[in-house]
Amino acid sequence: MSGPKAPPPVLPGGTRAWTLATAGLGLLPLLLILPPALAAALAVAAVVVTAASWRHPLPSWLRLLLTLAMLALVLALMGPRMGRDTGCALLAAMLAIKPAESHHLRDARSLLGFSLFAPFAAFLLDQGPLTMLLGLAAVLSALLSLQRLADVENEAAPLPLREGMRVMGRLVAIGLPLALAAFWLFPRLPSPLWGVPERAIARPGLSERMEPGEWLDLMSDDKPALRVRFDTPPPPPEQMYWRALALWNYDGRAWTPEDRTAALPPPHVEHVAGKEWRYEVEMEATDRRRLVALDLPVEAPGGARLGHDHGLASARPLAAPTRWQLRSAPARSFEPELPPDVRRLALSLPPGRDPRTRALAEQWRREAGGDDAAIVARALAWIRSEFAYTLDVPLPGRDAVDEFLFDQQQGYCEHYSSAFTVLMRAAGIPARVVVGYAGGYPNPFGGYWIVRRMDAHAWTEVWLEGRGWTRVDPTAAVAPERVYDTIEQRRSVEDAAAGLQALRLDNIGNLADWLRRGWNDLVLGFNAERQQQLFRPLGLERLRPGQLLLVFCALAAAAVAAMAWWLARGERERDPLLRAWHRLGERYARLGLGREPYEPALEWARRVAAARPRAGRELVALSQRFADSRYAPGHGGLRQLVQDLRRHRP
Repeated sequence: MSGPKAPPPVLPGGTRAWTLATAGLGLLPLLLILPPALAAALAVAAVVVTAASWRHPLPSWLRLLLTLAMLALVLALMGPRMGRDTGCALLAAMLAIKPAESHHLRDARSLLGFSLFAPFAAFLLDQGPLTMLLGLAAVLSALLSLQRLADVENEAAPLPLREGMRVMGRLVAIGLPLALAAFWLFPRLPSPLWGVPERAIARPGLSERMEPGEWLDLMSDDKPALRVRFDTPPPPPEQMYWRALALWNYDGRAWTPEDRTAALPPPHVEHVAGKEWRYEVEMEATDRRRLVALDLPVEAPGGARLGHDHGLASARPLAAPTRWQLRSAPARSFEPELPPDVRRLALSLPPGRDPRTRALAEQWRREAGGDDAAIVARALAWIRSEFAYTLDVPLPGRDAVDEFLFDQQQGYCEHYSSAFTVLMRAAGIPARVVVGYAGGYPNPFGGYWIVRRMDAHAWTEVWLEGRGWTRVDPTAAVAPERVYDTIEQRRSVEDAAAGLQALRLDNIGNLADWLRRGWNDLVLGFNAERQQQLFRPLGLERLRPGQLLLVFCALAAAAVAAMAWWLARGERERDPLLRAWHRLGERYARLGLGREPYEPALEWARRVAAARPRAGRELVALSQRFADSRYAPGHGGLRQLVQDLRRHRP
C-alpha cells in the first residue's frame, strides 16, 4: 500500500509575489479597455482579495460569494446583453479573484495559464500598439514565472533576473521566425471564415439617432475618428464637412434615418467642374457600417455602397481600422427633381407639436410668397442676431423646438440643426438633418489631417428649386469659429510659422497619433492585397492561395527545423558548465588553437599559454577551476565559473 499523498509544495513568498504580479500584468491590458467604472472595481477587488488571502487561502464559501458578486457586478455595469466585451469582463472578474486560492505550486501554474487568456482577449476589443506591448510583457513575465516555479519544484535556487531574461529572450528568438512567417505569408482571406460576436456596449461615435443631449460625451472626446491624407490641395475650412448619413424621421424629440430611402438609387448630382478632392480616409473601428466622406462623394469605393442621401455604407461592419480611397466634389445641383414620396417625407412633422414654430413659419411663408431662399435667409439672420452657442442646455420638454427658438435661444449643433429643419418643414420647404463631422486639423508630424470625435456635427439640407439639396449650417451662423476654425488648427498654423512643432507639449499627442497611424498601416492594415504586393518585386504579380500556402509551408518547415536543431543542441548539452566550456573551445579553434579530443583540459591550456602567454595564463586558471568543478564535487562557485567562461575571449 502506498502511503498518504504528500501535500503540494507551498510557494515561497517571493515566487508567489512574482506570480501575482504577472497575473496583474496580464490583466492590465484588459482593464484599460473595459469601461472605467468596471475596470476600477475589478482592480480594487483584485488588490483586496490578494491582501486578504496573502497568508491563508480564503474559505470555499467566501470564494463562492465572491464569484457571485463578480457576476452580479459585471451584469449590472455591462447590462444583460452578451457580447465580446461582456465575455472579456467576466474573464477579468474571474481573474481578479483567482489569487484567493493561489498558495501552492499547482495553483500558481493555473493562475499563470488563466492570466495569459486576458491579453489575448483584449485583442478582441482593441488591436492597438499599447495592447500589443502589454500583452508581450505579460507573456515574457509568465515565462519567467514558470521558470521560477520549475526551480521551486526542483528545489533549486531561482536564476537571477538578468540570466532569466537572457534565457527567455533566447526562447522568444527561436520562435520568432515561425511567427513572422505566419503573419506575413499565411494566406489572408478577404472575408473571415467565422463571425466575431458583436459588442454589448457600442464604441463611442456617431450613431444613427440624434437627440438633444446625447452628444455631450462625444463632443468632449478628443480621440481621432478618422485620419485623412489629401492627394490634392485640401478644401477650405468652410467646405470641410464630413458626411455620414441623413436623418429624415422626427418624432418631436429624436431624428432617425428612413429605411424606405435605402432602396432608392442615388439621385442625379452635377458636380462643380474642375474642382475635385482626392484623398485617403483611415476610419477608426466603430463596429458599424457607416463610412464618412467629404461632402459630396463622387462615387462609392470598392466594398461600399452609395445611398440615396449620398451617404456611404460598408459591406461589412468596421471592426478594425480601414482605409478607403475616395473622391469628392462640391455639387452644383443635388437631386434637382424631387420625387413626390421623398418630398412628403422631407415635409413630415409630428402632429400637435411646436405650435409657435408652426405659426412663425406660416407667417414667414405668407410674407415671402414662393421665395424659399428668402425664408432660409431670414431664419439665418434671426439666428445670427439673437442666438448663442453653448453646451450647457437643459433637457427639452414636450415642445422642444418651441422652447429652443423662443425661450432658450442657445444650444449646440443638435439643437440648431433640429430646430432649423423643423422650421423649414413647417414653412413648406423640404429639409433633412445631416450628421457627420466638421473641421479637422493637420498633424505636423505626418502630413495628414485628424478629425476627432469631438468634431461631430449636424447641419441641415434644404431643397431649393433649381439647385436641389443645399447645405445650410445654422450653427455656423451663430458660432463660425466652432465649425471653421478649431483651436488646434490655429495652433498648427502658428507653430508652423514659428518652427515650433517639436517644442509644444500639445504635439506629444500628435506624435503619438502619427505612431498609431504607422501601426495601423504596417500591422492592422496588412490584408490580402498587401500580402500579394510582397512578391511583386520578385516578378510575381499574384499568387494563388495554394501557391502562397506552399511558400508559407516551405519557410515554416525551415523555421521549425532551425528550432529543432537549436533545442536538440541544448538537449545534447544540458549542463550549462559543459556548454560554456565547449563554446570556449570553439572560440580558440577559430584561431587554430582548438583542443584535441585526446587532450586534457590543463594540457591544452598550457599549450595555448605557450603560444599566447597573455590569454593563456587566464585560460590556465579557468581550466584548473573547470577541472576542480568536474572532478571535485562540492567545490563551489559553479555559477561564477560559467559566467567567467562565457566572458573569456582569446
